[in-house]
Amino acid sequence: MNKLLKKTLKIVLPIFLGGFILYWVYRDFDFARAEEILLHGTNWGWMLLSLLFGVMSHVFRGWRWKQTLKPLGAYPKTSDCVDAIFVSYATNLILPRVGEVSRCGVLAKYDHVSFAKSLGTVVTERLVDALCILLITGLTFLMQMPVFLRFFEETGTKIPSLVHLLVSPWFYVSLFSVIGVLVLLYYLLRMLSFFEKVKGVVLNIWEGVMSLRNVKNVPLFILYTLLIWACYFYHFYITFYCFQFTEHLSFLAGLVMFVGGTFAVIVPTPNGAGPWHFAVITMMMLYGVDATDAGVFALIVHGIQTLLVIVLGIYGWLHLSLVNRSK
Repeated sequence: MNKLLKKTLKIVLPIFLGGFILYWVYRDFDFARAEEILLHGTNWGWMLLSLLFGVMSHVFRGWRWKQTLKPLGAYPKTSDCVDAIFVSYATNLILPRVGEVSRCGVLAKYDHVSFAKSLGTVVTERLVDALCILLITGLTFLMQMPVFLRFFEETGTKIPSLVHLLVSPWFYVSLFSVIGVLVLLYYLLRMLSFFEKVKGVVLNIWEGVMSLRNVKNVPLFILYTLLIWACYFYHFYITFYCFQFTEHLSFLAGLVMFVGGTFAVIVPTPNGAGPWHFAVITMMMLYGVDATDAGVFALIVHGIQTLLVIVLGIYGWLHLSLVNRSK
């Protein structure tokens, strides 16, 4: 019963957290306006171009992952690596952060790659990605420091009055987001403590982590990394051109919102639902976009991008099943 309860909570809590934040963000929202813009005010040409960048970010990640597996003596098919990435992002919609584990399971099943070693390469990938987002954040913060400072003030993280802080709904949104991150860290530590009990598993994971040292084509690895993050950014930025009320926003404005949204999705909710909307809407308003229009943008863009994740996940699963069945 305890195991069933834990599994249920892992699914329900992220959904509840995301739903709670979405409720606060959209509690007085005009959804008729969103429907009107979706049907008559969206430039679908730009949206399709944005989605192409979204697909390519996953493809480049799959190609890069294959590079880190080669030093371990693992040679999975390139298509399997990409399909595993598709499936992992779709899995995260149900169980946030479990996707990283699921993609290792995919290669273990279809290409007989050591689960523990491939998990180590995923850890290495995340360290590289963390370094990238920190560099992007640092540069963006230096270029747009006044905007970030205004964002902190608007969200209640820099308010001198404690009373004002406690009555601000944004404070509670931020508080629940922090709680969500802490819960995620707790489960990660629990997982780590479990692995520590199995020395062989830990050694295999460590071997996977250190695989980056033996990547043969380092320039190609760097190129893939740059392309991944460029695709992530343009997957978001190009959507500005889908709507009349955002097409005037600058490249730097896109960087600011991209950074804010990237940190927001750390909160363990399905595809960052809730925290991502909160961050993007608040920052968009700082650039003069009307609150309702900002809400429409976040609702439509996040909805379509989430649909893309689902479609790619289904494609990846079907492709894996059909190709490997035909062997």
